[in-house]
Amino acid sequence: MVLNRAVTMTSLAVMMMMVLLGCANAQSLAPAPAPTSDGTSVDQGIAYGLMIAALLLTYLIHPMDAFPFGLF
Repeated sequence: MVLNRAVTMTSLAVMMMMVLLGCANAQSLAPAPAPTSDGTSVDQGIAYGLMIAALLLTYLIHPMDAFPFGLF
């Protein structure tokens, strides 16, 4: 039982070392270009936020119109 655990732990340690040593010899990649933004993603995010706000307001206000008692 103890021998089985020792063999398992040793094999796991050897596999981890093989993976780490394999990554150490990897070629370095060229740096990625700097991200550029022309503002369209920001505008699209604002538009999505406004659409969600409009939907929420519509669904919150609409039940007040359908309510039989005039509270407001």
